[in-house]
Amino acid sequence: MSDPSIISCDRLGKTYLDNSGREVVAFEDISLEIARGDFVTVIGPSGCGKTSLLFMLAGFESKTSGAMLIEGEPIKGPGADRAVVFQEYALFPWLNLRRNIEYGPREKAMPRDEMRRKVDEMLDVVGLASAAERYPHELSAGMRQRAALARVLVNEPKILLMDEPFAALDAQTRLSLQRELSRLSQELALTVMFITHSVEEAVLLGDRILVMTARPGQIYADVAVNLPKPRDPTAHEFSDRRRDVEDLLKRASAQTGETISIPIIV
Repeated sequence: MSDPSIISCDRLGKTYLDNSGREVVAFEDISLEIARGDFVTVIGPSGCGKTSLLFMLAGFESKTSGAMLIEGEPIKGPGADRAVVFQEYALFPWLNLRRNIEYGPREKAMPRDEMRRKVDEMLDVVGLASAAERYPHELSAGMRQRAALARVLVNEPKILLMDEPFAALDAQTRLSLQRELSRLSQELALTVMFITHSVEEAVLLGDRILVMTARPGQIYADVAVNLPKPRDPTAHEFSDRRRDVEDLLKRASAQTGETISIPIIV
């Protein structure tokens, strides 16, 4: 991308104490530039610090070392420029779908007519206009995750941070939402960081794939996925790239914190 970086990390590190008081290095020496509009998927062994990295960018956790910037400014906490979508749906069960999506604009005291227009537009975007008056328990799992996505996107964030949002869904619903997210990210020019354990999901969605090593996590590979979207998981080119990433992940999982180079596939 030719646009300047919206996210910058320089030698970023995170250390915490476990339940026994022992110091644990989640990840270290993370240097990273993400351009405006990039869709970056992050994959690596369990415990390598993927979620910690995402939470730090969201402003939920503090760094131990290094620097992390959004548009050149240090991250000091959560902000309206960043939205987070979790595996859990984070919907208020006592509010219907429309009222759930209205929550952010209402908190900002948005004028009622403008709020109504924005919510209607977002319901159309995620394909839930006909379900506006239904409550979360009346929606399928896929519809609830669409609603959770609409609830953050109505606030027009610049950056979308997603922590395995489709992991609990069945295969058909997951593929449908993957395709929907890919479409939305392009239409709305979103910058996305997406955590996943699925190589296929990483290749299906990502403009770039960050492959992390086992703890303490480092970036082992920064993979450019130069395949047109929407992507076909049955295509030969897709299968070739998936095998490339699977091989990198296998090698990254065997790393044990040594200083390593970063191979890049282009």
